Amino acid sequence: MKNYKALAIGFFIIALIFSHIMCIHVAFAYCDMLWGIEYLEYSAPAYVVFFLLIPYLVGIVVTLIIALIFWKKAKKHLL
Repeated sequence: MKNYKALAIGFFIIALIFSHIMCIHVAFAYCDMLWGIEYLEYSAPAYVVFFLLIPYLVGIVVTLIIALIFWKKAKKHLL
């Protein structure tokens, strides 16, 4: 069905948007952390920022799994 294919493509696009937002957010936070360590004497190391990746990666994996499920259903209904 066309609905399943559209849903699969939609969830894939959502996963791409999540990945781009993740890159932007983590890069900005990392630069901010480096600046804070240098000038404001933050006590945490800069790699702590990479813990921000965890919720984004969970969201990306979930949306890709949902997209895969809808894609398989679209292929199944095609036959």
